[in-house]
Amino acid sequence: METSKTQRQGSVNRWGILALLALGVLTSFIDRTSISSVLADSAFIRHFALTNVDRGWINSAFFWSYGLFQVPMGWVADRYGVKWPYAVCFALWCLATALMGAVTTLAGLVVMRLLIGIAEAIVIPASYRWIRNNFDESQNGLAVGILAMGNKFGPALGAPVGAWFIVNYSWKAMFVATGLVGLLWLVPWLLCVRNDLPSRAQLARADRNARSVSFGSILASPVVWGGMITNFCYGYFTFYCMTWMPAYLVEQRGLSIGESGIFTFFSFAGIAIVAAVAGWAADRIIARGHDPVMVRKAFIIAGFIGGCTVLLGAYAQSLNSALFWNVLSLSLLGMTTANNLVLSRLTLIPKQTIGLVTGVQQVATSLAGGVAASLSGWLLHISHSYDLPMLVILVFLLIGAAATALMYRSEWAPKVSDKSQGELREA
Repeated sequence: METSKTQRQGSVNRWGILALLALGVLTSFIDRTSISSVLADSAFIRHFALTNVDRGWINSAFFWSYGLFQVPMGWVADRYGVKWPYAVCFALWCLATALMGAVTTLAGLVVMRLLIGIAEAIVIPASYRWIRNNFDESQNGLAVGILAMGNKFGPALGAPVGAWFIVNYSWKAMFVATGLVGLLWLVPWLLCVRNDLPSRAQLARADRNARSVSFGSILASPVVWGGMITNFCYGYFTFYCMTWMPAYLVEQRGLSIGESGIFTFFSFAGIAIVAAVAGWAADRIIARGHDPVMVRKAFIIAGFIGGCTVLLGAYAQSLNSALFWNVLSLSLLGMTTANNLVLSRLTLIPKQTIGLVTGVQQVATSLAGGVAASLSGWLLHISHSYDLPMLVILVFLLIGAAATALMYRSEWAPKVSDKSQGELREA
């Protein structure tokens, strides 16, 4: 009876910490995407004399440093745990966000965005490392879906919150407020999360575990490359929406900044809810004995195809139709979210190298953010319309569906060496 009570308490604590991780991701996405509302503000654009290309570079700066530090941060999560690396980086990016309110030059904006990207690089590798150590396959879809709600409600809230501060106060106040308020998250994190900073013996064991799957095996795996392709294609659409959707709604559809924030919220709220429901639904189907890989692949492909409806919004004649397809297309992509992340980072990946593989795949995700932000700015510059940037989204979504069908196969996962498996069993 005592054992059963302890198990229940452990389960509650586990889901509570998952909720904290989701809030951490949400905070990181608010801090990284609030810039999109500022870049749709005509006063801010005039203040820094920004061109469309300049706006693209400001949007993309975060993603270049974020992508560059994914693999190192994955290595840190595998070796040094989650609690303290996450806490230190969290404090750094919140402070850097607040300091953006004091920036007076274009170069300063870019530098601060680069710093935020470096600090936020810990978020995803550490989160997936923690999930893999605390949930099993029958719960992974829901767990990742809940985590994914954080990275979707982040931009969903970031856009209207940013717009509200701009309208009622100023863009400077927005950066200071979103940065400093985020620091409150550290209080429950430091109080509730177990210290997993390893001892020397545990660190030596972690090194042996990591060596059981070579970096060459990771890079030789079609599953890893398939995950990089699908994460890039998925990320291209979502990051386009994070960085350019407010400007699209204001400049091409004639909405106010406040109205654009509301519709951006609905789009990301839709994908967040669908992500959690689709992850849970896949878990239930798998629990009934169906093959996990095939079930999650079906959801992923359906989501990529559903996202293609974004082009119907681009060419819609009426405002209502455009807004409907804008919200629906991103929402349908939610069927891909959790299931793709579970397959590419958990189900088909050896446990001892989750952080590193997640870091490798996050490079592709980060690259998608940088490319989506800068390429869309350039396409807008040469075409003077958002139709061409949206057509490129369609191409990437179709590539993502094809990569899912062809490259996610169990026999193509990274291999654990036979010798290392024996050493791990002895340990």
